[in-house]
Amino acid sequence: MNIRSLFPKTLITAVVTLLVTLPLASTSVGQIEKYVAGTHYTELRAPVNTPDDSKIEVLEAFWYGCSHCFRFEPLVADWESKAGDDVDFRRFPAMWNALMKVHAQIYFTAEAMDVIHIVHEPVFDAINVEGNRLQNEKLIGDLFEENGVSRADFEAAFNSFSVRTKVNQAEKRMQDYEIRSTPNMIVNGKYLVTTGEAVRTQAEMLEVVDFLVDKERRAMGQAGE
Repeated sequence: MNIRSLFPKTLITAVVTLLVTLPLASTSVGQIEKYVAGTHYTELRAPVNTPDDSKIEVLEAFWYGCSHCFRFEPLVADWESKAGDDVDFRRFPAMWNALMKVHAQIYFTAEAMDVIHIVHEPVFDAINVEGNRLQNEKLIGDLFEENGVSRADFEAAFNSFSVRTKVNQAEKRMQDYEIRSTPNMIVNGKYLVTTGEAVRTQAEMLEVVDFLVDKERRAMGQAGE
């Protein structure tokens, strides 16, 4: 007896299709669950507003005096160069002591003067390679001047109200981002990614960031439908 004669052709087609697609569905679920909240990343208690709702913000919380951040810099720079146009990458100077606050002031001064691309790496090198802690305005001014920035322009920016305001605002946001170490990554004001027992390397931390960026892309796509 031909088994095909016992079942409608449409039913046989449906069963075959289901059997073929089941492995694909299982693979898809496996990919979605590769990284788990509470294990590989933390969901922030309260989402932090981002400046551009049309893009996915990725923040790198760093400290110039952090040797781990120093080693992370080439990795995150390479990651940034390959991030999609819908990703808004920003750096966020972490601070929980007086020296870190001075170093945050370095970052916001360079940002205000549009010389981040000139002094960012030299600041890292000065602290982590040369042993210059850049702990006061004179030492910092020397470094800016060595890299072609006018001392007078540096001093005006370093002591400006706008730079000091940005430092104070960043210090207050530390609690919002729940930052306890560096480097950390914050994705779209919702997720905190750090290295640890489950995320053992900085490279894997960036893989988790990519996973969360894709998660946000899907969410934004669904919201736009």
